[in-house]
Order: sequence, then C-alpha cells, then structure tokens
Amino acid sequence: MSPQPGFEAHVTTLGQGPRPALALHCTMAFGGAWAGIAKHLRDEVTITAPDMPSHGQSPDWDETSIFSDTVYAAALAVLPPEPCDVIGHSFGAVVATRLAAEHPERLRSLTLFEPVFFAVALEDDPTVLVETGNAAQLMSDALDRGDRVGAARAFNRTWSDGPKWDSLPARTQAALIRAVHVVPGTRHFLHDDPHNLLMPGRLEALQIPTLILRGSDTTPDISIITAGLARRFGSATERVIDGAGHMVPITHPDRVAGAISALLARS
Repeated sequence: MSPQPGFEAHVTTLGQGPRPALALHCTMAFGGAWAGIAKHLRDEVTITAPDMPSHGQSPDWDETSIFSDTVYAAALAVLPPEPCDVIGHSFGAVVATRLAAEHPERLRSLTLFEPVFFAVALEDDPTVLVETGNAAQLMSDALDRGDRVGAARAFNRTWSDGPKWDSLPARTQAALIRAVHVVPGTRHFLHDDPHNLLMPGRLEALQIPTLILRGSDTTPDISIITAGLARRFGSATERVIDGAGHMVPITHPDRVAGAISALLARS
C-alpha cells in the first residue's frame, strides 16, 4: 500500500445516535454531503465522514502516491474501533468494499450506493462500459491538454443528476475543478481490482449484512455492477430507488435513510 505520506483527512461528524458509522463520499463531493441522510438517521447513528484528498477541507492529493490507497488508509484511520456501520457512495463504495474484504470483523453492516467498481462489469458484461469509457476519454483528453475546466464539465455531464455546468454556483465549479485531476488516479483501483476483491470466494465468504442500492435511472454499467456485487456478497440485498440516478444519496435522502434504517434493524 502506498498512501500519501502525512495525509490527514478532514472529518465531519453528523448525527447523535448510539451506533457508530463511517461514510465515504463519492468523487467530487465531501463529507458534509451526507447531511441529508444523517438528518433522517440522527437518532440511530453517529456518522464519521472524512473528506478525500483534494476534496472538502482535506489537503490536496500529491499526485505521486496511489490515490485509492490514500483514501483507504484515511478511512481506516478514522474507522471506529468497535464494529460499525460502513456506508459508501460511488468511488467511496468501492473503498468500503475493500474495508469489508480486508477487515470484516470491524463492520456491523455495509451499505453501498452505486459503486463504480468497473472490474465487476469487465467480468460480467464489458459491453456496458463503452459509453462510460467514451465519456472518460473526453475528460482524460481535457486533462492532457491542461484544461481542468473542460475535464470537470465532462465529469459533471456524465455523473451528476443535478444542474448543468453553467448553472452551478461558482463555488461548486471551483470544487469540481480542484478535484478532477484525481479521477485518472482511480482507474487502476476501479478497473483492475489490484487487491483481488473479486477473487472467487472472497466476497462470497463475507457474512456482513449488506445493502446495495442504485437509482432506477442509473447507467447500464452501474446496473450490471450492483447486480454482480449482490450475487457475490455472502449476505446482500439489492434495492432500486425509483426516479433516482447516480446521486441517489443526495437527491433522495429520505428514502435512502429508510432503507439504511431497515438494514440497521437486522444487523
């Protein structure tokens, strides 16, 4: 593992419930993005939500260390000592999957929203990655030109369910521009499964109560990934939130919180 030396994530604490939880946000978000869900679960869990490098109030990624290892090490550093509920969205959901595989004794439950674990799709149905790959290439080309604005615009067009780029507040645009350079640094982790999380029998052996959610309006690759992970995990339920897309934890916090609450009740 090659995390960024000396990196210490900024952490937001949300809620006041008796159960400790760790929440890992998606690329281009920050720990405070869990506030909507935390509002509905405030009496059930206390959420620890770290900001990834180059996100929120955390220091920038150094662009030489392995980005996913830095995020994983930062998550592990703030993971509560007692078994806790781990929640992850998009890239954060894949990091949460690694936590479950490598430290199952530390998890009381696991909730994954729209995990962008493209290695699953590469195994199960690689044809669904064509559209996502084309969009990623546009962003990569912009970064190669030194055009972070164009790259952030391309990323927002692919993954955001919210306003178009020109309608975003300047502060939000600036946050996306700041963070967009980390995306190529996630590719190896998401596409190549360097930690062998998909090794036959590994996820299947886990008995952590697991909930995997996606929006009904998500992209085809995410549908394949969530279904594939639901088959692999030893104790998983897949649920679809009608009318939602990739940003389901932010756009539909009440319904998502209800699903999490049901999982907590059985774990």
